[in-house]
Amino acid sequence: MADVYDFVIIGAGAAGEAAAQLAVSRGASVAIVDRELFGGSCAFWACMPSKSLLHDAGIHVLDEDHSWRQASDRRDWMINREHIDWPDDSSHVKSLADAGANVIRGTARIEAPGRVAVSTGAGEEPRVLAARNIVVAIGSNSTVPPIPGLADAQPWTNREGTSTRELPRSLVVLGGGPTGIELAQVYARFGVAVSVVHSHERLNQRDHPRNSAAIRFALERDGVKVYAPVRAERVVASTGDADHEVVLGDGTSVRGQHLMLSVGRSVPVDGLGLENVGVTLRDGRLPGDGTLRLADGVWVAGDPAGPEMHTHLAHYQGEMVVRMALGDDVQPDYRAIPRAVYTDPETGGVGLTVDEARAAGIDAVEFSADLAKTAKGFVADTTGHVTIVVDKGKRELVGAFMAGPGASEAIHEAVLAIKTRTPIDVLADTIHAFPTVARVLGTVLVEAARA
Repeated sequence: MADVYDFVIIGAGAAGEAAAQLAVSRGASVAIVDRELFGGSCAFWACMPSKSLLHDAGIHVLDEDHSWRQASDRRDWMINREHIDWPDDSSHVKSLADAGANVIRGTARIEAPGRVAVSTGAGEEPRVLAARNIVVAIGSNSTVPPIPGLADAQPWTNREGTSTRELPRSLVVLGGGPTGIELAQVYARFGVAVSVVHSHERLNQRDHPRNSAAIRFALERDGVKVYAPVRAERVVASTGDADHEVVLGDGTSVRGQHLMLSVGRSVPVDGLGLENVGVTLRDGRLPGDGTLRLADGVWVAGDPAGPEMHTHLAHYQGEMVVRMALGDDVQPDYRAIPRAVYTDPETGGVGLTVDEARAAGIDAVEFSADLAKTAKGFVADTTGHVTIVVDKGKRELVGAFMAGPGASEAIHEAVLAIKTRTPIDVLADTIHAFPTVARVLGTVLVEAARA
């Protein structure tokens, strides 16, 4: 006989935890399954440890006596890894169990509509769970590109990059995505020779060009060598203590004791059994259109769902699938997804660039301010910008981008404005504290309203 649940959730990262917590709070029965760490990558291998290391790297810039050992120890304490090699996820397990979810550590496979088998250990019969709703919240892993010789170099992913206790003498980051550029700054600030190899002209190229420029300026200021646009063609792996060599498409090469991957994320769908519920993969990927519904009674949330990969979006989607499954009259709204990179300076963004807006048929115009020439820039001795994109016809904000101190916080005024379609005149008439990045945003809003 199968155990019967309102929700069987496969994956216990940000999306899975959010779904489980909301579902049980609304009286639904829940089983949540994960084969590895409850809490997922963000808690142990990505967001949290990388931000901790960025914080300590900033302290080290001001006080060189603040050591890597202190940074590493603080990171280990924060992710529950003190004096052990593998993080302790018991607090996440306890939180879910205390809420009323059945927590199962094992590997889940969808066998048929409404039926999930969970292998909990070698030699044991799979446990069968019957589900009125199945939620696929399996997260993602670092993509390993097919570069000849790369595997022989045993490259780091974000896991090694955020968890190592020993500073490398040199590091080559392959790819200029958010994780790679954040960790590049961390290691460079602690004295490691860091190179970033990126195939696009701009780092973090999906962001606004001014944000990309701010990130590159910050990395090069801290000693990072940026090679872009150029591809890594092959790797000559070291068999001893020498550095690995990465041969580039322009005939040059870079060397590093370790190579770290930051070329994107892949969803681990192999063996999940989605074909048993009629889900057709596209080039090995889920449909990822953001609707969150894969089939009748089958939902997806978090990284596999699209349209972007962020912890905050995963949490939103985890709760959204539960609300939709329980009959709430709601649909996901992706117009105002905040994005942030936590380098020094930070960058933040939401909505459309002016080119994207015009391509979507919007009569859009862009307004921008150079942060270095503002009061905030003077007092904080910082560079950056604040840029907004306005729908001229509707007099509404459709995009905002900024780089500077606290950009990840200041961007949320624009997030709310886009979400609520607040008129540009109302935003311009809002008082902003002086001198802040938010005040610079307010000044640009006034300029836009008057124009």
